[in-house]
Amino acid sequence: MGNSIREKYGDMFVALKEASVAAAKIDETNVYQKANPVTRKMMDKLISEHMLPGSRIEGKENFREFLNAVNSGKHGLILMEHYSNADLPALFYLLENNFGEEGKNLASRIVAIAGMKLNEADPMVRAFAEAFTRVVIYPTRSLNKAEEKAQSEEERIQEEKKARSINLAAMRAMDKCKRDGEIILVFPAGTRYRPGQPETKRGLREIDSYLRMFDIAILVTINGICLKIDMNNPDDMLSDILEPAVQIFTASPVIDCKQFRKDYMASLPETCEDPKQAVIDHIMEKFDEQHNEIEQHGRLL
Repeated sequence: MGNSIREKYGDMFVALKEASVAAAKIDETNVYQKANPVTRKMMDKLISEHMLPGSRIEGKENFREFLNAVNSGKHGLILMEHYSNADLPALFYLLENNFGEEGKNLASRIVAIAGMKLNEADPMVRAFAEAFTRVVIYPTRSLNKAEEKAQSEEERIQEEKKARSINLAAMRAMDKCKRDGEIILVFPAGTRYRPGQPETKRGLREIDSYLRMFDIAILVTINGICLKIDMNNPDDMLSDILEPAVQIFTASPVIDCKQFRKDYMASLPETCEDPKQAVIDHIMEKFDEQHNEIEQHGRLL
């Protein structure tokens, strides 16, 4: 077993803390957070030291078609599998180092949707997260947990009000990103997949709203991860275990969001109780198909 982030990079924590400028508390005024180039260098170091030869981008033609469509004025959405907090850094690293100028152009436009926990849980986690431009949201899962812990009805109502305020601001920020030609990246499961816990890999119903907001999308799968959740300390992100790995990020063909949604909903029986959830369940099935295809064809070295 490899070392934890805390064990391997603890000597960088002082420099990370000094370089960090992101807000420790999220409200409606600070949901859009630009990348911090100083902490980004440290994230690149972590990735470069644990990404093995053979790591690469697959489906470059699909990434290229997606980028060209965005350049022509389409509003683009990336939906990506989520296994670790290194997923986004590894994607950026490969786009910028394995795909020439097109990859660098694409990476420069990506704005990730991130839960507020990354800002609020730990100063070091925040410093790592701020290496990339983000729109921060109050996730449904986090709200449910907060409501369960609420000591009174008034406290519960206040938390709901806070969530609405943050998420409304996030929607406005996303709309501006679209108009500015930026690309939104979302993890449709909303959390990292935990082995043996299939519910953590189920797509969130809210993703249906993203399909209605955007023109085109690609599905990006991840084969091979260099950062694994320590299942003995799953909530301590600095306990995540580093293990060198070959990593392959694969893009699906470009999807017309509205047509995809319309066609699949038309195929559902009238008895379907939740068509919106059915659409995202179908997307998650497509993730599995693409992911398994990479495994089955032996393209992992």
